[in-house]
Amino acid sequence: MRGLYQRFGTIKAVSIEAIDCGGKAASWHETVIQLMDGSAEDAADGFMTNRKFLAIYDRVRAKIPVRDEAEVRFESGKAQLAALQDHVTYLEMQPEHLIVYLRQPGVQCKAGESCGVPTGETAVTDRCAPDSGCCGPATASPGGAGGFS
Repeated sequence: MRGLYQRFGTIKAVSIEAIDCGGKAASWHETVIQLMDGSAEDAADGFMTNRKFLAIYDRVRAKIPVRDEAEVRFESGKAQLAALQDHVTYLEMQPEHLIVYLRQPGVQCKAGESCGVPTGETAVTDRCAPDSGCCGPATASPGGAGGFS
């Protein structure tokens, strides 16, 4: 986590429907667990136990459709800064605690497969160059807004 101690905020069940620049539609679900910076007093009280978190999670599941197959992300930040959503790298089980190791997500061309860019490759390559016809920047048409025609 970013900081010495985080407080639990909320659980979000997110459904995403998207179309990449290559025109391919996709949909998926995510569960976002929001954490907020805690105070020094919160830190003195210790971390939330697995039992307490699971009780909160069970209450949420009873009221909204949290999907078991959804990717779990953790959202954290400070009130005056933008929130960031991190992916889970791995989990470390302890008797009364679960340590969650996170990594920041990278940006990936979602249409890369149809453009011939290997999965996980994030840099612009000749195969995904602007003149390749795959995900290149749009050129503004006369009177067009924001580079879209």
